[in-house]
Amino acid sequence: MSDLNVGGQAVIEGVMMRSKDRVATAVRVPNGEILVKTENYLSLTSRYKALGLPIIRGLIVFVEMLVVGIKTLNFSAEIAMKELEKEEAARKGEEFIDRRKKSNSLTLAVTAVLALALGIGLFFFLPLAISNWLGIGRDAVAFNLIAGAIRITLFVVYIWAISLFADFKRIFQYHGAEHKSIYAYEMGDELTPEQAASHTRLHPRCGTSFILIVALLAILIYAVSDSLYTLWAGHPPALLTRFGVHFSLLPLVAGSAYELLKLSGKTRHNVVTRFFIAPGLWLQKITTREPSLEQLEVGIAALEAAAGITESRLSCKRIAVP
Repeated sequence: MSDLNVGGQAVIEGVMMRSKDRVATAVRVPNGEILVKTENYLSLTSRYKALGLPIIRGLIVFVEMLVVGIKTLNFSAEIAMKELEKEEAARKGEEFIDRRKKSNSLTLAVTAVLALALGIGLFFFLPLAISNWLGIGRDAVAFNLIAGAIRITLFVVYIWAISLFADFKRIFQYHGAEHKSIYAYEMGDELTPEQAASHTRLHPRCGTSFILIVALLAILIYAVSDSLYTLWAGHPPALLTRFGVHFSLLPLVAGSAYELLKLSGKTRHNVVTRFFIAPGLWLQKITTREPSLEQLEVGIAALEAAAGITESRLSCKRIAVP
């Protein structure tokens, strides 16, 4: 089985898939039709050689996918709202008029900033504050082990809590459809819902695994940085100083985690790799659910569009964006 350069994410009633030159989003609308939006995509890592270097490329790809992910979620939300408004107008016997305003770049930027601020506060600063309050700041290894354990616990509790909501259960089903479709593609299977359904919904190259790798790798890198700071300053860093140092090293952590994630995908059958990726796969039992055949159709539609596959058994309405 080959590890192909295709990834994606679940969205509202749909799936986004990304290849090296396209981003495609497939959404199931209430009338049963699959709407597919495809646009050309070329990463900065492909445009500029220096940005394609190991570790640096991981940070670039992370930021790019954050932006693409927000745009994709916004698109799927717009489709869902538009269809609801159409149904409401039909029930009232009125002519449907689309009064919604398209989200602009400012809205997307504000959304990204707010999401990042919440994530940094909850999963980055809070574990440091708790560990500092426990009074273990002098031992860099113990401090970061405790902070890392708190960070991972918060993340697991968070995804478990949102998995209890019906809307997120459906999104997690589409997450499973994304993984199963990619597995079928990597295996060279015929891209049908039935074939995709036979594969596991747990994939080592998933974003869930990436976040866990970041949390574990952070323990090591931050323990080293805190130790070096203590040797240089003669005392352990204060809370805000520690936060500043750790935050400045976040690109290194994210970039290194990206390289490990890519490596795990390529060596997934290695015994050592299987041992280290196991926790990430366990977490995916929460962030993915078994999809229906209809949801798998949506995942395959997005995959085919992103991969440039023109021969398809699926009937879709397609939107092409240059």
